[in-house]
Amino acid sequence: MKRLFWLGVGVVTGVVLSRKAAETARQATPAGLASNLGDAVRELAGAVGSFGAEVRAGMSEREQELHDMVEERTGVTAPRAEGRHAAAARRPVRRARRAEG
Repeated sequence: MKRLFWLGVGVVTGVVLSRKAAETARQATPAGLASNLGDAVRELAGAVGSFGAEVRAGMSEREQELHDMVEERTGVTAPRAEGRHAAAARRPVRRARRAEG
């Protein structure tokens, strides 16, 4: 009975180690490395996107605070440009001069 138990433990250990070694060998191949790199790039892209969203939210919040502060101190309600191109809406439009000739 004791021998049968240890035989079972040995078989299970061998199967686990064999699968682990096969997975490690697969990761060392070019396809495995590309897969790992692809996963890392996707994770980085997600982190950068999330950081950008947090920055935009913070900018919007700070802009609201500044508008409120100006309104409180001066009593003048400043127009607010909404949307994605708010900064561009506040800039004056420059027109190219035509070369006469």
